[in-house]
Amino acid sequence: MPEESIISEYTLPNGIKILHKYRPGAIAHISLMVNTGMRDEMPNENGLAHFIEHMLFKGTKKRKAYHVLSCLENVGGELNAYTTKEETCIHASFLKEYYNKAIDLIADVAFNSVYPTNELEKEKEVIIDEINSYRDSPAEEIYDEFENQLYRGHEMGRNILGTTDLVSNYTRNDLLRFLKNNYSTNKMVVATIGDIPFNKFKQKILSYFGDYQQTTSEYHRNRFETLPNFTKIEERNNHLSHCIIGGIAYHFDHQQKMPMVLLNNILGGPGMNSRLNLNIREKYGFAYTIESQYNAYSDTGNFSIYMGVDPHSLDKAVDLVFKELNKLKNNKLGTIQLSNAKNQLVGQLALSSESGLGELLSMTRSSYSQEGIEPLSETVKKIRNLTADDILNVANEIFDDRNINLMIYKGV
Repeated sequence: MPEESIISEYTLPNGIKILHKYRPGAIAHISLMVNTGMRDEMPNENGLAHFIEHMLFKGTKKRKAYHVLSCLENVGGELNAYTTKEETCIHASFLKEYYNKAIDLIADVAFNSVYPTNELEKEKEVIIDEINSYRDSPAEEIYDEFENQLYRGHEMGRNILGTTDLVSNYTRNDLLRFLKNNYSTNKMVVATIGDIPFNKFKQKILSYFGDYQQTTSEYHRNRFETLPNFTKIEERNNHLSHCIIGGIAYHFDHQQKMPMVLLNNILGGPGMNSRLNLNIREKYGFAYTIESQYNAYSDTGNFSIYMGVDPHSLDKAVDLVFKELNKLKNNKLGTIQLSNAKNQLVGQLALSSESGLGELLSMTRSSYSQEGIEPLSETVKKIRNLTADDILNVANEIFDDRNINLMIYKGV
């Protein structure tokens, strides 16, 4: 097996796991991911994980904020971070000769950030602006509101950004308490894809991360129980009507995840030949944007179909979406249809793996799953083995009327 196809793993004495995939080339990527996100917050902590992500770059014990931001930027690299419902991640892309600089910076940001009070007060305004910007963008707001309703009453049904009231009242001590309770070494993974031998990378990580004390924290995630479906329609003063149709789907380790991935790709994936795009956008011109998504989490998942349509065409477009769902429930894919769908998905996965950063983040997230990291060749094998019955069965389970929810921001 060629070296670049091997993913090497090692766990430091303090519990931090490291992942390494060799790839020749001038550009390298590194990430530090913590298996802590929005769903690990208590209700009165909503938005803290995201707030901490912002504050990581506001200075460390040895770097001012300017030096944190300039360290890699000055040599053409990029440093960024994000927060999801279940993870927080710092990542960097850089020329491979700057591995030491990148590893040193990420370790410093992760373990030595000082969270200065004056910066915290300024960042509150930035985050509140971010919250308000979502409210000004119904195409983005409806996604959050749909998941909030889908998981209503559960920790998954909260907004990653938090609320303006909560964010405006957080103190430095609130951030430090949440860090202490959740950001432990047993939840951390440092991963890289780049032109560096595994043993050399391992020694660098040991050098920069090895001296930090081992810490552990427990998960307090509550299992989600499916709720009755809902229909929610709001009148909005928008030129477009925004609509989401969707429901609960399979979790990350579910045996039906792969047929669900293929089904979603057929229905409304990124290809211009998806059924929704061909039959609603291209044939009738009802929607400029129409797409479907499948999001898998550790113990639940969801699918959603989004479209932005002229208010006068809304009812017709919704009817056409349900017709497409019914076709997938009632008509088994033909041999050629299934073969084409498989080839398309395999090609898309191969192309996405060419983006080193995208592959790195996917690889790191997979390390938290029960199955662990799956080589692309194994994923392709699973796709090739899918049958038309597999797709039909998943369509009938996921697109069941009892699992279909509807949210509309109705324009004028």
